Amino acid sequence: MQQVGNFQIDRVIESETPFVESEVFFPDFQPEVLEQNRDWLLPRYIDEASGKLILAMQSYVVRTGRHTILVDACVGNDKERPARPMWHRANFPYLANLAAVGVRPEEIDFVMCTHLHIDHVGWNTKLVDGRWVPTFPNAKYIFARKEYEFWEERERTGGEGPVPNVFGDSVLPVMEAGQVQLVDMDYQFDNGIWFEPAPGHTAGNVVINL
Repeated sequence: MQQVGNFQIDRVIESETPFVESEVFFPDFQPEVLEQNRDWLLPRYIDEASGKLILAMQSYVVRTGRHTILVDACVGNDKERPARPMWHRANFPYLANLAAVGVRPEEIDFVMCTHLHIDHVGWNTKLVDGRWVPTFPNAKYIFARKEYEFWEERERTGGEGPVPNVFGDSVLPVMEAGQVQLVDMDYQFDNGIWFEPAPGHTAGNVVINL
């Protein structure tokens, strides 16, 4: 737990594993720089056996005193992800990890997704009796309108992203449940929380400032 002003912030880990080679993740990767920094990079940030970067799939829980906010929703369980074998039909202990910081799904007031990629929206929904339903039943899901419209148009016209069905199983169900609030990319939340436009990674990517 960390305290930032009046906000309490907890990190909720879904997974933390060797993920991708350094030279793949960083286009200007220089092996000699890695060698110069091995003493602190290994084994915490780079796996010695595989040489892969260790990446965390994680959310942040922000408690303001009035609201409990979940920032980004990781990969999710039971999702059909054959193009990403490490995430295909996953069974992560995410909800147990959320409970470990003292939060139940029904206590989340807002879910804020910085963008709508596969590893930021998965726990928006969970599988119940063969249907995808909102994991956080009392939450408003706050998405940047530009981001939502970009992926909705791709889904509607058959031009999905590199991993099919992410929108269909992790975004559309919360929209259909009436739990989504679409906002501008410079949206001002109360209690000193605001969005800042950061397009590039995706069309409507935002960062969230406290």
